[in-house]
Amino acid sequence: MFLRLIFLVHFVFSILLVNAQTTRINAMDLQRYVEFLASDSLKGRKPGTPEMEVASDYIKGHFQKAGLKLLGEDGFQWFEIVADVKLGKGNNLGFEETGGILEQDFIPLSFSSNGDVVAPVVFAGYGFDIKTDSLSWDDYHDLDVAGKWVLIFSADPELDNPDSRFIPYSDIRSKILTAKDHQAAGILIVIPQGLEKEDKLMPLVVENNEVTSGLPVVNVTRKWANALLKSTGWDMDSLERIMVREKAPHSLEVKTVLRGSVDVVQKKKKTANVVALLESDDPLYRNEYVVVGGHYDHLGMGGPGSGSRMPDTLAVHNGADDNASGTAMVMALSDVFSGIRTKLKRSIIFVTFSAEEMGLIGSKYFVSHSPVDLKKIIAMFNFDMVGRFDKEKNSIVLGGTGTSAETDSLLNLLGPGVPFHVVYSPEGYGPSDHASFYAAGIPVFYFSTGVHTDYHTPFDDTGTLDFESQKMVGDYAASVVFTVDTISKPLTYKESGKKASYGRGGRKLKVTLGIMPDFAGTEKKGLRVDGVTPHGPADKGGMKKGDVITGIDGLAVGNIYEYMARLKKFKPGMRISVEIIRNEKPQVLIIEL
Repeated sequence: MFLRLIFLVHFVFSILLVNAQTTRINAMDLQRYVEFLASDSLKGRKPGTPEMEVASDYIKGHFQKAGLKLLGEDGFQWFEIVADVKLGKGNNLGFEETGGILEQDFIPLSFSSNGDVVAPVVFAGYGFDIKTDSLSWDDYHDLDVAGKWVLIFSADPELDNPDSRFIPYSDIRSKILTAKDHQAAGILIVIPQGLEKEDKLMPLVVENNEVTSGLPVVNVTRKWANALLKSTGWDMDSLERIMVREKAPHSLEVKTVLRGSVDVVQKKKKTANVVALLESDDPLYRNEYVVVGGHYDHLGMGGPGSGSRMPDTLAVHNGADDNASGTAMVMALSDVFSGIRTKLKRSIIFVTFSAEEMGLIGSKYFVSHSPVDLKKIIAMFNFDMVGRFDKEKNSIVLGGTGTSAETDSLLNLLGPGVPFHVVYSPEGYGPSDHASFYAAGIPVFYFSTGVHTDYHTPFDDTGTLDFESQKMVGDYAASVVFTVDTISKPLTYKESGKKASYGRGGRKLKVTLGIMPDFAGTEKKGLRVDGVTPHGPADKGGMKKGDVITGIDGLAVGNIYEYMARLKKFKPGMRISVEIIRNEKPQVLIIEL
């Protein structure tokens, strides 16, 4: 009881101290920062663009004015991203005397591997090989596709059924993996008439990482595919109709030899995290650190593959709330704590991350290239979308509250003095940069005022933000940061919450290993495990953070897409073997789902 009273006195004192000295964080400052970052002139702050560099220079200049020490290369942590995909000069497709016209008859997929294939063609329906208790569909039954081109439909035969059992198996990455399992040499994909009445090709859209398919993958029009099928007496529409009507596979040996070459060029560009240090004067604690961060990138001009919720609209996606608001908060807090630097125990690293929208790439890079010993970072505070306070709900969400043993008690003591409700979310994993730190064993605090209908649209603009309320949130955040910085004993990290199942199209998997996979695809040998949920299947099977998954039940896993596709074929209660690499040595784990 006495220790609790001492803690309470210290905590209340810290709140009074910070709140008394937060005169430099005000609504006008926040508005000024957001107006610059979310201006039309910065064109949506897409990583790798000149406008993104203008934003990074602006943030760096602010840190300098606040008296912070620049880290990295003059305040920047540079890293490469795949910013665009272009078609090279070596794209060809043809058979007999019929040639294909690039971008009219055919187009490689953006994640296709490059290469040349001269081989016969086999039509394999929807490209399914599904065997479950409730669904059986094998387009490859008695079909030899080894070393051949496989022609398949995208989507599935139940397009009018939003609850179709085929949906978990219908994404293109899963179909590619199935074709690879059957030793196909290349894949031709046709969009069925039921999905797209106009016979259009898919757009060449960058997926923002370097993970390629492992073999050439080409989208062809139905008209061109019909010419390829002419000798069989079938056309694509007829094949689609019979499979939809009968709900059964229908495959064909086309035998026509197809000559194809794929040449896709990934355009890589550099982008940077902006990093600066506010060094404490305390000789005992100055070499321990608190990180205060938020991402400053957004979606650029939008468009297909950008993450925009209006992908057909090319317009500046200003990203005022997402996440100029969080960046402004980081900038404002750098001023606050610079003003009370002599009161700090631990040093504070202020960082704004790039490429968060591409898969937490910037924060992952920071963690793997930390300017300080990660073991010396005692907590990370992440601000993502903190500008749209809902006055009716009168609440904010604070994530990561279960990632240290002391967090709940610390925050509950503050509760009576806070002018809004704080909704605690204990999980450490989540869709923002704090997840990278949590995976590294660091307690996290994730501040957000929540998602809204303007999220990832051109309407997320400065005029929609409430800066007076954001200041109120910032004052609260400053008191929490100060308390964590000045407590005598660092927070005790603990794992909290299961990783939410990760499925394409918003659908969850029936089973999960209970891991946080490396979504950015930085491991080239397989899929790196960035975190293991306590008491989950992977944990019980002996999997550890840092393991690299290379196979499941004897089938290769090369990336996140192949991992997800493999898991779709299992159900709860099954026992599977998982091949991993640990400390450069291969091992096999037996895991019960």
